[in-house]
Amino acid sequence: MIHALLTGIKENLIYVVVASLVAGLAFGQVAGTETKGVLRAAVVPILFLMIYPMMINIDLREVVNVRDHAGPVGLSLLINFGVAPLLAVGLSRWFFGGAVEYAVGLYFIALIPTSGMTAAWTGLADGDLEAALVAMAVNLLAAIVILPAYLSVLVPADVGFDPSTLYRQLAQIVVVPMAAGTVTRRLLLRRYSAAGFKRLKPVFGGLSSLGVMLIVFVAMTLRSGQILADPVASAVTVVPLVVFYAAILGIAAALGRLLRDPARGVALVYATSMRNLSIALAIVVAADGVPSAAVLPIALAYVVQPPLGAVYMHYRRDIVGEGLSLREAVGRIGSG
Repeated sequence: MIHALLTGIKENLIYVVVASLVAGLAFGQVAGTETKGVLRAAVVPILFLMIYPMMINIDLREVVNVRDHAGPVGLSLLINFGVAPLLAVGLSRWFFGGAVEYAVGLYFIALIPTSGMTAAWTGLADGDLEAALVAMAVNLLAAIVILPAYLSVLVPADVGFDPSTLYRQLAQIVVVPMAAGTVTRRLLLRRYSAAGFKRLKPVFGGLSSLGVMLIVFVAMTLRSGQILADPVASAVTVVPLVVFYAAILGIAAALGRLLRDPARGVALVYATSMRNLSIALAIVVAADGVPSAAVLPIALAYVVQPPLGAVYMHYRRDIVGEGLSLREAVGRIGSG
């Protein structure tokens, strides 16, 4: 029963996140100071529940294979730490103007690439799974090192952001669960073998998704007053998110043609268009000096990102895979 519940949460994460977001905003309007204090105390345990199982599913040893996949990994680093931050800055200035808290949320989305779904979508779209796994490991480790330095430049000085503090929080929120997850992964592989471990992976994904559900609810409850003070401006934050994701996917697909290997091109697309929203959300909720409303764009990104992955997967399998043009595919849909 627990296994079915966790699997259900993971498979319906979009709806779960939306429900948690709405419930948190509503509950935040009636929750008292004491209740919010209890929720603040629960943040750290929930973050560990969210990040630790995710790290069990990531094999950081894939970094040693980087030479075999230099093309897609190199292009993924270029897009994730070159193109994505510039795009985020441009979109923030265009759409957010003076709303620095939403801009910071978009910066976190842009600077923490690759999630567990990178590998899943790559496999479903018949991409190069090994290249995707190597890109995941390399980009995640790079993000941990690069993130504070980038944010120290991007975040305005009057926000009070302290990069040295963020390094300490990254150690607590990401590095410790990463180390624990790596050790746990090795112990489980030793005990259950690769086949047995594969059967356990959905449970870890479900636990991480449960953590996402809880942290979105807590974050929205604690920030409800600020977010609902201007609901129209808050709702508009979804527009630059859609533009950001569409642009990254388009750029990655275009650059992927340079690899002259469609399977590696697919890996590149998913290693750049899938952002690690769990880590971004964890840092924003826990970090000192980060505007509290920065959590909203990240929560909304959970609604934008999965459909994007699904659309591209169907494009690769059902259109490219069958040798159809977009016009022919649209014609089939129209005739059907």
